[in-house]
Amino acid sequence: MKVAVLKFGGTSVADPEKIQRAAERAIEMRRQGYRVAVVVSAPGEMTDELIGLAKRVAPEPDERELAHLMSTGEIVGTSLFAMACRAQGALAVSLSGPQAGFRCEGSPTVSAITSIRPRRVLAEMAAGRIVAVAGFQALAPNGDTATLGRGGSDLSAVALAAVLKAERCDIYTDVKGVYTADPRVVPDARKLARISYEEMLELSGAGAQVMLARSIEVAQRFRVRLHVRSAFQPVAGTWIEELPEAAMEKAHVSSLAHDASEVRLTVVGVPDRPGVAALVIAALAESGVPVDMIVQSSPTTRGVNDISFMCPRSGLRAAAKALEAAAKRLGARKVDVQEDVVKITAVGTGFRRSPKVAAVMFDALAKQRINIEMITTSDLKICTVVSKEHADIALRALHKAFGLGRR
Repeated sequence: MKVAVLKFGGTSVADPEKIQRAAERAIEMRRQGYRVAVVVSAPGEMTDELIGLAKRVAPEPDERELAHLMSTGEIVGTSLFAMACRAQGALAVSLSGPQAGFRCEGSPTVSAITSIRPRRVLAEMAAGRIVAVAGFQALAPNGDTATLGRGGSDLSAVALAAVLKAERCDIYTDVKGVYTADPRVVPDARKLARISYEEMLELSGAGAQVMLARSIEVAQRFRVRLHVRSAFQPVAGTWIEELPEAAMEKAHVSSLAHDASEVRLTVVGVPDRPGVAALVIAALAESGVPVDMIVQSSPTTRGVNDISFMCPRSGLRAAAKALEAAAKRLGARKVDVQEDVVKITAVGTGFRRSPKVAAVMFDALAKQRINIEMITTSDLKICTVVSKEHADIALRALHKAFGLGRR
């Protein structure tokens, strides 16, 4: 029998009425002949509330205890979901992540899935039950319950779909699908019917909040077809899947993303000699702060250049401290910090083979008198950094220039 995995996020099960509606969707899928497993998140803002409660008790809570506390939100969600299914006459059972066979390793609060042993899930589905699985959690090697970090429930759903060889994995959320741009900023943004794994990975990395990159990476590796759709409206969403090679060869822009969660750091006046870039990057690596868009300028006649990075705003203090120490050792002039910037990314395919895409992008920004502060490119994306005050204007101008509006 064919298998479907459904995932309901926190907003989709935020209150009893929404839980009942989600249960109806799972029951309908069962009526269509699928064996159904449902991954459920903690209702509403419960996880954030639990973290807040923990910090009121202990400003720096123990990581193991925090993971155990956070995992209870998903237990609440799955238990209520199974109750809602039963109340509507369907057989259902709730399972924790460990009961469903999820195994992991890593830190207690940000673990990685190592394997899934779905014997219990398969047995319950074979008995005709809808299986509600707690997302975001798994069993650590020492027998503790650990959590999978931000976006963990999406990851749970995709991984479960992979091991069950599910025909489909429906991700129910508070948006209708993947759009050509953020519809809150670009009113005529269009919902995409389908998008490739590669393009969705780039969008996730560029700041799109639909799904996190970890989930898309697993979906791509195991060829899990994802359907991102609204939990509140019965409309088709966006399929994330492998696209035909012919489509991948054609240069096109599929979507735009913008990210205001990063800052720009520049080491100014770095001596131009071998090993300097390695020392700067090593300093950042030791600080534990991830970086993006590394750009080094050409050396000046004085034999110095500038090295710029984008990094998460949350890591600014640690990154700046590490770079200032490195700049002092190297004899660089200073470390410059720019916080009022936004990264705007055009995502698509075939960009290296078609310089026209970059030309259209830069021309559209120039017509709005918007200065580009950084640029990086690949075959799938072109990233630019602009001033935060110009972000919305830039996004709308690019959306129009690439003809991404409703047709």
